[in-house]
Amino acid sequence: MSEIFNDKLLINDLALFGDGVLAYIKPISVDDAQNIIGEIDKIPKGLKLYCLFSANGTPLAISDSQKTAFANAFEHDLEPIQLH
Repeated sequence: MSEIFNDKLLINDLALFGDGVLAYIKPISVDDAQNIIGEIDKIPKGLKLYCLFSANGTPLAISDSQKTAFANAFEHDLEPIQLH
């Protein structure tokens, strides 16, 4: 772990906290999804998508339902946390 200054963890430490154990699910737009994975064909612009991110912020999966995003987390032995 990195040095601690003033009893606070450094940003790098926070990015690694929960890595491989925790994941978060966040609603995203089609434009956000396109920025993550590139060109997306035939997906309506107004569709609400959900992205599963690792604890360090790496996108792991994108789905069109919150239920599927949670299932994907459990399938990979990750504890999901919902973000709004």
